[in-house]
Amino acid sequence: MKSRVVRYALLTLMAGISVITSQAQAQSWPDKPITFIVPFAAGGGTDAFARPLAAQLDTQLGKRVLIENRAGAGGTVGASLASKAAPDGYTFFMGAAHHAIAPSLYPNLDYNFEKDFIAVALVARPPQVVVVNPDKVAAKTLAEFIAYAKANPGKLNYGSAGAGTTHHLAGELFKILTKTNIQHVPYRGAGPAMQDLIAGHVPVVFDGLGSSAGPVRAGQLRALAVAAPKRVPAFPDLPTAAEAGLAGYEVSTWYGLFAPKNTPPAIVEQMVKELRKAMQTPAIKEAWERNGSDVPDVTGPAFAKMVSSEVERWRKVVTEANVKLD
Repeated sequence: MKSRVVRYALLTLMAGISVITSQAQAQSWPDKPITFIVPFAAGGGTDAFARPLAAQLDTQLGKRVLIENRAGAGGTVGASLASKAAPDGYTFFMGAAHHAIAPSLYPNLDYNFEKDFIAVALVARPPQVVVVNPDKVAAKTLAEFIAYAKANPGKLNYGSAGAGTTHHLAGELFKILTKTNIQHVPYRGAGPAMQDLIAGHVPVVFDGLGSSAGPVRAGQLRALAVAAPKRVPAFPDLPTAAEAGLAGYEVSTWYGLFAPKNTPPAIVEQMVKELRKAMQTPAIKEAWERNGSDVPDVTGPAFAKMVSSEVERWRKVVTEANVKLD
């Protein structure tokens, strides 16, 4: 009995010391630069939200917030690297909907997306959009594009941010719903896919609005429809897929900030506070609206629950669509 009491006292003491240590770390955090690992090439949708957010946090925290682009394998290379980073509050991971898809497509991942990360906060959730190169595709509406694709089976290619990304699955879902045959060309991120789309090397991409909004406004690309239940305020004249005649085509992506597991809870809580502050600034609100996203407020356990539901949702889609890696 005595030993049990002593053991309980020791555990209580250790827990108290852990809380005090975590609080002390948070009070001095940050005292050096912070790194955001972005698992795609520069210029893509993840970058479109990560860089403005890093710049705003830079100002708030008084310390540099650096972006480290580590592309490859549908975002899983960067995720693997981030999962093994020191849990000291100086490395965070900008994950995306792609990472909720990866467990269903990559059976040998060396990390567990739900267990090896702490879900900090949902950052953005722009919808997907069907965009074409106007010099390569004459279609001005989604219906015209579908008719063209049906009349030319196997002759069209579509680019994506990589095998297993939302861009890839958005393309496969489009093929299923329209009964068309368009070949998949994976890239190492949305940035390179956009570059090749603008250059005319691929005629169409099923992209996140975050990375295609700029080229669409500049007239380099033509948007045919947004894969969302309602129109996007930033592009009020762009019809939804349902309005354009393709019912059931709804695909959105999302981006969120994660920390390696065992990162001190007090530091995670402090980052949540800083994120909420950043997301209410005019600069972030304007950038998010410009890129077709709302400003979400989903953090901690609520965000973790959303991630788990997304993993399950995409598992069903991958199975039903019989998606295979190229």
